[in-house]
Parts: sequence; structure tokens; C-alpha cells
Amino acid sequence: MEFALIIAVIAIALTFDYTNGFHDAANAIATSVSTRALTPHVALILAAVMNFLGAFLGTGVAETVGKGIIEAPIGASGLVVVMTGLIGAITWNLITWYFGLPSSSSHALIGGLIGAALASAGVVHWSGILDKVVIPMVLSPLIGFSVAFLLMTSVMWIFRKRHPGRINRGFKLAQTLSAAAMALGHGLQDAQKTMGVIFLALFTGGHVASREDPIPVWVIISAATAISLGTYAGGWRIMRTLGRRIIHLDPPRGFSAETTAATVLYVMAMGFQAPISTTHTITSSVMGVGATRRLSAVRWGVAQTIIGAWIVTIPAAATVAAVCYGIAHFVFRLG
Repeated sequence: MEFALIIAVIAIALTFDYTNGFHDAANAIATSVSTRALTPHVALILAAVMNFLGAFLGTGVAETVGKGIIEAPIGASGLVVVMTGLIGAITWNLITWYFGLPSSSSHALIGGLIGAALASAGVVHWSGILDKVVIPMVLSPLIGFSVAFLLMTSVMWIFRKRHPGRINRGFKLAQTLSAAAMALGHGLQDAQKTMGVIFLALFTGGHVASREDPIPVWVIISAATAISLGTYAGGWRIMRTLGRRIIHLDPPRGFSAETTAATVLYVMAMGFQAPISTTHTITSSVMGVGATRRLSAVRWGVAQTIIGAWIVTIPAAATVAAVCYGIAHFVFRLG
């Protein structure tokens, strides 16, 4: 049964990775598409390729997710914990995707793992969650908003005497680079989270000797492929929310938002190994550049709805995962 379970967990993890891709495709390309810097088809191809490449830039975030969030018991019981945690995350991803809410796939995954671990009376590393999840969850949107506001203010001052048409054309070209950087950061962050879960499953199932072992190459390739395919499938509902409903973006603001968000993603992943939300980061950056026009230019009602989804993501995914674990505990008759 354990071999069948581990295959099922890996398949579900890659399914989550795929849903993460189409759920979060908007993170990388919504601003570029909304400013018409890129066509949707070209933007999706660019995002998919850069997602794939970004997955190979490091494994720090994967190690945090795979080794620093929960401890599942060795054997079938532990595999069920990981599996039901993933199911909770996928369920919440699909709900928020259906309603067009750019919630965090990262926090859905972490919430799912926490809920399944608690339901199984397993170990949750609360100190690690505080340091690597909660604090970055609060700081990254604040940093994104502030840095994007300052960057856009600087752009407005530097180019204050230039012709608006020329500025827009120049920043449309620049957005090709900023969108690529954002997609690379998305792959760096989100593909690694799936790698971490698969590693946790392999360790729990006895297919990895030690928690200190490196992430297997085939796991990296599989996660990179799944998220890039999901990204190419697109996330049009969320793209509309992020690109239009928060604020109407022009090319300079789109460039500033993407550049800020990409920088925050790289620093958090490479410097702190923190699995932050690409959704939180780009959304707050969009709000930051919008606020330079005037505070009323940002549609704060939409922003409040999005923030509400952020707040409930971890407990909602945890609840679904806990219910799924209870059902699985009965089906598999775990001890």
C-alpha cells in the first residue's frame, strides 16, 4: 500500500503544481497584458519558459517547505498526512480561481499541511512557520507596496519632462524584461514548494535516507515542468482582477510593479529561504504604483476582498485538509 500511496502523493503534488501554475499565471503577466506590452499568447509562452528556468535557481525554499513546516510519521500514515494536505491546498486553489480571487497558492499549501498534521496529532514546527511564513507573509506585501511606490515616484520625477508617448513605448519594451524577471521569480518560489512536498513524501515513505539529503534532480525537473505547463494553460479570471480591477495600469507603472515584485521574490528566496506568496507581492506592488496617481485611483473595495481571501487562506485550506485526513483515516484504517 505504501508504494501506491507514494505514487499517488507525487501525482497529487504535481497536480497542485499545475494548478499553482494556472492559478498564478496572472502574477507574472497580467500587468504586461493589461498595458498591451505583450499579447496574451506571447506573455503566456514567456511566463511558462521563465517559470521552468526559475525552478533550477535554488532549493532553499524547497528545504523550508519539506523540512521546516511539519513532521509526518514514517510510513502510510505519514503519506496520508502529506496527501490530504495537498488535497486541501488544491481545493482552496480551485475555489479562489473560480471566483477570480488572487489568493496565495503558497499559503494554501502550508495551510493544508498544517491542517493535516494537526488532524493526525502530528508535529507542527510553529517557530519555523512564524519565522519563515507568518513574518514574511506580513512583510512582503508592505515592502512591495512601499518599494513600488518609491520606484514609481522616482520614474515620474526622472521622466517628468519627456513626451508621454515616447515614455510609454520605452516602458512597453522594458516590460518584456520585467515580466520575464517576474516569471523567473515565480518559478524560483512556487516550483520549489512542490519540490519540498515531494521530498517530504519521499522521506516519509522511506525513499530518502535523511532529511539532509539534497532534492533529487528528477523532482526538480518534474516540478519545473508541471508549473510551466500550468502557467501556459493560463489564469484568465485572476488576470482580469489583477490587471484591471485594482487599477488601470500604464507601461511605467506595470514595469515598476513587476520589477519590485521580482526583486522581493529573489531576495526572500535566495536570502531568507522564505516561501512567500507571489500573489501577495505583485498585488501589493500594483497597489503601490497605483497610489502614486492618487490614493482614490486604487479600487480599495477590490483590494479589501483580496486581503480577505489572504487572511482566510491558511485556516480554510487547513480545515479542508483536516476533513480529508479524517475521511482518509477511516478509509485506510490508519492506526
